[in-house]
Amino acid sequence: MRTRDGVRLDADLYRPDGVGPWPVLLLRLACGRRTAMTSHYAHPRWYAARGYVVVVQDVRGRGTSEGRFRPFEAEREDGADAVAWAASLPGSNGTVGMYGSGYAGMAQLLALAERPAALRAVVPALAGWDVFTDWATEGGAFRLADAMGWALHCAAESARRLEDGAAYRALLEAIRSLPLDDEIPSRPRVLRDYARHCHYDDWLTTPGPGGSWDELSPRHALSGGIGEVSVLQIGGWYDPRLTGTLEAHDALSAGCDGTVRLLVGPWDRHGVAVHAGLDSPKPSDVPSFDALQLGWFERFLKGEMNGAERGGPIRLFDVLERRWRDLPALPPAAWPLHLSSDGLAARRGGALRDDAPDEAFLDVLVHDPRDPVPTVGGHAVPDAGPRDRATADARPDVAVYDTAPLTAPLTLSGLAALEIWVEADAPSFDVSAVLSAVLSDGRVLPLSQGHARVEPGGEQRPMPVALRALCATLPAGSALRLSLAGSCFPAYPINPGTGAEPGETRLVDAQPITLLIHGGGARPSRLLLPARG
Repeated sequence: MRTRDGVRLDADLYRPDGVGPWPVLLLRLACGRRTAMTSHYAHPRWYAARGYVVVVQDVRGRGTSEGRFRPFEAEREDGADAVAWAASLPGSNGTVGMYGSGYAGMAQLLALAERPAALRAVVPALAGWDVFTDWATEGGAFRLADAMGWALHCAAESARRLEDGAAYRALLEAIRSLPLDDEIPSRPRVLRDYARHCHYDDWLTTPGPGGSWDELSPRHALSGGIGEVSVLQIGGWYDPRLTGTLEAHDALSAGCDGTVRLLVGPWDRHGVAVHAGLDSPKPSDVPSFDALQLGWFERFLKGEMNGAERGGPIRLFDVLERRWRDLPALPPAAWPLHLSSDGLAARRGGALRDDAPDEAFLDVLVHDPRDPVPTVGGHAVPDAGPRDRATADARPDVAVYDTAPLTAPLTLSGLAALEIWVEADAPSFDVSAVLSAVLSDGRVLPLSQGHARVEPGGEQRPMPVALRALCATLPAGSALRLSLAGSCFPAYPINPGTGAEPGETRLVDAQPITLLIHGGGARPSRLLLPARG
């Protein structure tokens, strides 16, 4: 097809056997259409056999499509043009649905902003909502491993298209082993040498939020609503972009005349369902993306009364009890648990308790940049998932605060937050917070996580750290744990303590940072959890 500005976009078409006409499913990819995103979904032939014309298209500047690829810049107009073209194909009945994960999910949301008449249903998965806060940064810190890994893939594809063999070989090697020990860890030589092949430098250096970031983001593009389109969003507890997915649900529900539903399951960013529960998983526990979206398309493209829209507007998977919970909305962070300590939370642990301590306490953490606290589990790339972080919590540069063992099961389903009184002996510092379940067998499984970078002059008292939503039922005998540290590497760059930008910070520049965590008395640090269920 040709876009409105004359660029040729290439696609593969899969058609059902039979007379038709048929609804069309459109998948627009930045990773190359010949893979058909079979890492996340069934092959398009599976959908064609079930009565759909399937179009798998290379976005601008990817695969064999013409143009230059700049992430998200052209997906609004190109996506709307692709929907209109797909609706006009021979065998089409004039209605279109879109699907896809990650970038392909964002491409769906951006196409919605043009309100293409033929688009009736979308199923964006693991997509997010705002490019700056969901893809490039979190809590003011650059998403180092996640952003670097994707940039290397983008650069390798650009080098392949240009037949730049030396660049392609070097970039593939970097993909297989991220160059995080480079002289400038956040801007390694391979990305400096081949900066022309991708967007990484722009993302690393462009200030935000707002400005040019808004021009790329569904959050800004869809501020006027989406009309009569039925939206099924799929989020993952171990996907880095979950917070944006939840924000998108609120915004789309308020600005949509169709049906809007959100499912959050135990998926990581690759769409893999990972097991963290107490019992052995059953195949029926977690439906596939294919089963979920086929039911949605059968309901809203073919009109079958299959009940795909039934249940609560929000359905959450309980990662420990392994069951689904339907909710009308996410419960707020309303139940406070106060941090309490004798000053040795990094040695023998502190406590989480319902009442605030009358007497003030002080816990001291020393962040050593030569041996940063590693990324372990949760949503943070590269080690996302329900990883046991007991070893990490035993480090002397991690402060832990536990509840007493539970006397009855405790269900936490909704939003979470942290308000912490913290200061440091450096103008800039990081706070990494992880909320975990301490199980009776000794495992420490992350349930929620947050990261915040304090820039020079940016301290707030108390300092808010945004934690992710969660859904888990802790069994009797287990406990909740809050872990605090000054780093989470390589998910986020090591803070050098100087206030320098990550792309300008050398390994040798980073200095030890002492964090002072206050609680009790006039400075009560506290964790806020969804009301107990």
